[in-house]
Amino acid sequence: MTASILYIHGLNSSPASHKASQLSRAMAHLGLAEQLRVPPLHHHPRQAMAQLQTLVSELGSPLLVGSSLGGYYATYLAEQHGLKALLINPAVRPHLRFDGYLGPQKNYYSDETWELTQDHVDALAEFDVAPPTDTTRYQVWLQTADETLDYRDAERYYRACALRIQAGGDHGFQGFAERLPILFAFAGINATLWRDIDFSAFN
Repeated sequence: MTASILYIHGLNSSPASHKASQLSRAMAHLGLAEQLRVPPLHHHPRQAMAQLQTLVSELGSPLLVGSSLGGYYATYLAEQHGLKALLINPAVRPHLRFDGYLGPQKNYYSDETWELTQDHVDALAEFDVAPPTDTTRYQVWLQTADETLDYRDAERYYRACALRIQAGGDHGFQGFAERLPILFAFAGINATLWRDIDFSAFN
């Protein structure tokens, strides 16, 4: 059976985000659209985690691909279920980062508005885990010019894992499409399906 992938987007993002769209189009091109899930996550961490736990149960042992806050969620799930995770500019201990940010929020894609409360922050803290130690289950992709998160926080937290640190870039992670072969290999997708494809076409 071909490996499945669960893509976990970040705060105020959606399945319409750039990376999620690139991955969705690439999986469809490989004929593997049914092996990918990109859920629109609820803004409240507990409800988002309930969505993700349900999908992990349905998919069995998916590769978790988490971006930003999605990387934080993916780490919790990977540690709980022994799953592989590929993290892209992941948030580290995000519950410590919301001083001064409580209040109205707007989803960049859906235009949904919602209120960030202390309960959101407290819920995020519930999913904090010790830094992973299993280097074989993680890949962590960082770009040093991330304008939202300091990449060095993730570099320290995931220091025991396979780190791929690229100079420049941004929080959205430039060049994601060209790196899809690495993602597919990590997911265990047969190379005969993707090795001759120019993934820059999915930018």
